[in-house]
Amino acid sequence: MKRKILATLALFALIGLLAPAPAVAQQRVQQTTNGLNIPFVDINLRPPQNASETALSVQLLVLLTVLTLAPSFLILMTSFLRLSIVLDFVKRALGLQQAPPNQVMMGIALFLTLFIMFPVFNRIYAEAYVPYSEGKLNTTQFLQKAESPLRLFMFRQMESNNHDDIKLFMRLSNLPKPANMADVPTYVIVPAFILHEMTVAFKMGILIFIPFIIIDMVVASVLMAMGMIMLPPVMISAPFKLILFVMIDGWTLLVTGLVKSFNV
Repeated sequence: MKRKILATLALFALIGLLAPAPAVAQQRVQQTTNGLNIPFVDINLRPPQNASETALSVQLLVLLTVLTLAPSFLILMTSFLRLSIVLDFVKRALGLQQAPPNQVMMGIALFLTLFIMFPVFNRIYAEAYVPYSEGKLNTTQFLQKAESPLRLFMFRQMESNNHDDIKLFMRLSNLPKPANMADVPTYVIVPAFILHEMTVAFKMGILIFIPFIIIDMVVASVLMAMGMIMLPPVMISAPFKLILFVMIDGWTLLVTGLVKSFNV
């Protein structure tokens, strides 16, 4: 009998707890009609009410897209492209597989990029970011001021070949002959700069490869003359290449040549 009474009381208590649930649910549904109310967070999402709010939403979307593409901009529009390719050529010419690791080589290229591009970044900061943070420039003016030093940097690197890469992409785009650099669109300068940097990097890589190839050829000829055909020449030539690279202070010569190859 006591068990039945306790079960009945428990049933009534459960019904009492569940009774307000529809009212609370209805109240929550009514609250979400005007916006998204997240508990413990003061966020209210609603559709844009006018054209200015729509434009702001589009600008935020574009800004997030640009931030995701920032690593690509760093690689393709700065000195990082040439540096990374040349350093990879050096590692392959020395016949090294594990040391130094690729992360170390990319770190060297990154910090050399910061060193070479510091005047350009400093100008972007002074002429674009500071006025924009003070409210003197709008977003469009900020982007124009920020891209100007980068355009000038890329344009200066292509002076060595008389801007042939720019002429190529101007012809591919069916654009008229520009009167000056300002008439060249940015979407033409960027691929022209990438093509130029890859060409210069491969030329430098070939020049780096030549002395190490000679060492490989000499070692292979000596081993064949001694009848040691089964011995891989790479095992014997690798120490000689490392000794040569250290004796001529290869890292200093390499970094000096890379930095001086840029016209900043």
